[in-house]
Amino acid sequence: MKKIKFEFQNAEQQTLAGLLEMPPEARSFAVFAHCFTCSKNIKAIAHISRALTREGLAVLRFDFTGLGESEGDFADTNFSSNVDDLILAADFLKSHYQAPEILIGHSFGGAAVLQAATRIPSSTAVVTIAAPSDPQHVTRALGSATANIQNQGQADVTLAGRTFTLKKQFLDDLDFVNMAETLKNLDRALLVLHSPIDETVGIENAARIFQAARHPKSFVSLDTADLLLTNSADSRYAGSVIAAWARKYMNAAYTD
Repeated sequence: MKKIKFEFQNAEQQTLAGLLEMPPEARSFAVFAHCFTCSKNIKAIAHISRALTREGLAVLRFDFTGLGESEGDFADTNFSSNVDDLILAADFLKSHYQAPEILIGHSFGGAAVLQAATRIPSSTAVVTIAAPSDPQHVTRALGSATANIQNQGQADVTLAGRTFTLKKQFLDDLDFVNMAETLKNLDRALLVLHSPIDETVGIENAARIFQAARHPKSFVSLDTADLLLTNSADSRYAGSVIAAWARKYMNAAYTD
């Protein structure tokens, strides 16, 4: 497997940093969207990507604007800009390698890939891991800071030990997302992975996503996993499941 440094420009012409993991013979390509305020380098994503490359699927994972090694100010981003970043990543893949068929998103990134899928014509399948059924769910993690953002126009919030600035435009943007309509018109194969004991994004979110989407769709329980799949056994299991499932949707179900 080769790891290729991958850079592309967002809508503001800022450089976003990515990593393209290439198997010896890439049969298909995938884009991986990380969780809220995370980065492309969390171990869970690495384990899942490794399982996919063993199946012949090249995986692009990148940092959203203002996070990780990507340029930009996180405070100026929102759900819509994340979706735009995803679409531009897919476009760049198409221009330089091959258009992606598989879209994978973790938590908030799962909501983003659902929203982006119909704007990425090459996509045939979407995978969500611990995704909220509505991106508005992220406001629960903000707690009392939500009121401060609304009243003051912006506020600092601490998530997983790191402090970020969020502006009112971030909350306003969420009001325009109609995830139920998005799922109804997804027209892609869907795999939903979720832990029944996830205390951050409850299992009821997976149920709503699954019920709203049309077939073909599948659900796999991640049993005792937490939101971030911090136990490597959980992320490796998720990777093996996604790899087996995605095989059917790679290059029109290639045959050996």
